[in-house]
Amino acid sequence: MRRLVLVTLTASRVALPAVDFDAEIRPLLQERCLTCHQASNALGGLSIESQEDALRGGTGGPAVVAGDPGASPLLSRLMLPDGALGTMPPTGPRVSQAELSAMRAWILEGAPWTGPLQTPTAGAMRAEDRAEMAVVREIHSRIARRSRDEDFAAYEESVPGDDAVFRMVPIPPGTLVRGTPDGEQGRNPDEGPRSEVRLDGFWMGAREVTWDEFRGFMLRSSEGFIDPDDLVAAVSSPTPPYMEMSFGMGIGGYPAISMTQHAASKYAQWLSAKTGRFYRLPTEAEWEYACRAGSREAYSFGEDPASLAEHAWYWDNSGAQYQPVGTKRPNAWGLHDMHGNVWEWTLDRYEPLYGTGPGSDVNPWARADALYPRVVRGGSWMDDAPALRCGSRRASDEAWKMQDPQLPKSIWYHTDAQWLGFRLVRPVRIPPAEEMYAYWNSAAGKE
Repeated sequence: MRRLVLVTLTASRVALPAVDFDAEIRPLLQERCLTCHQASNALGGLSIESQEDALRGGTGGPAVVAGDPGASPLLSRLMLPDGALGTMPPTGPRVSQAELSAMRAWILEGAPWTGPLQTPTAGAMRAEDRAEMAVVREIHSRIARRSRDEDFAAYEESVPGDDAVFRMVPIPPGTLVRGTPDGEQGRNPDEGPRSEVRLDGFWMGAREVTWDEFRGFMLRSSEGFIDPDDLVAAVSSPTPPYMEMSFGMGIGGYPAISMTQHAASKYAQWLSAKTGRFYRLPTEAEWEYACRAGSREAYSFGEDPASLAEHAWYWDNSGAQYQPVGTKRPNAWGLHDMHGNVWEWTLDRYEPLYGTGPGSDVNPWARADALYPRVVRGGSWMDDAPALRCGSRRASDEAWKMQDPQLPKSIWYHTDAQWLGFRLVRPVRIPPAEEMYAYWNSAAGKE
């Protein structure tokens, strides 16, 4: 019997406070204040590692008076001009008017706090990493200004400067029993142990990212001079491809393929910079949750692979190549091609068994710490039905670069993975800049 959990989605307002502490206040405090005002280095007796510390203050009294910006030295010191006695921070760029306005509004709200600050690590970064972090912070500021108080509903967005349009659909928060039961036909040992995880809401691309969307990013490096002051240009882009990357299978409306996880993540960063919305690859748990769309069966539509041709491109019907996205029936949440067409990148490293460590039951992410292997999901035009199941997993492999003539091998292309693509998600919660950096650069220096 088919067991399908039906979730009704309605356009609802995302409930956010006037100021998002994690998105707007935490980065400012961590990057501009915490170096001099943490427990181990509390200048003036002041630590601001926690709300309690800030309200208690130092030798001069409280740093923050909840509800009263005018009585809060933390704000007034940031507002002083360069060279004035007591200006904070004493060095570096001044805090912007937008940041001051956010700080003032946050104090008026009672200075709500979501957890202790983290000691900045930028000092331990390489110079190029610090430069990358600076770009991420500016992208974060753009996103924080735009992505507030939006309806949690499907929307379409164009890639600025291109004609390409993509559609994002809302995926409600909920619980996933990830993995597959022992008796599922085609099950592999790496699909367990089964565990229950909780996930926050997010938007997901209704279709796989197409060449129409991706080529503008991929070909930027061959366009000649780019203004170095342009934020979008500051996002690293692929080297020119050394072969025709669609391998003759088609461009318009077809999924982009053969990119590394690093390339897919940098595209997400580039798109975020262009649109002012935060995009990234899905975690493995997010991907499976969205694929199932409430189902606990082998496929989002049930157990019987005889129905697969209505929902997916795979070996039996693909004509031995990928096909245009969105031409098969979507799952219950409006997502096309979650089964088949191309395997899709996730953010996670591959583990033969699902992790059960601390915190793994809420928004789990097994962050990659080595070049190989990492996880792709969904099956492709080149696979048989069992590889297209919701719980099927595949590990990345260095053999996917075999035809790459470069030494060292390219960080951007998997020349032997003509069945590999990706789609993006956009979390409802806007994370701090440091978290964005981790998502977009988890493959940096490793791919």
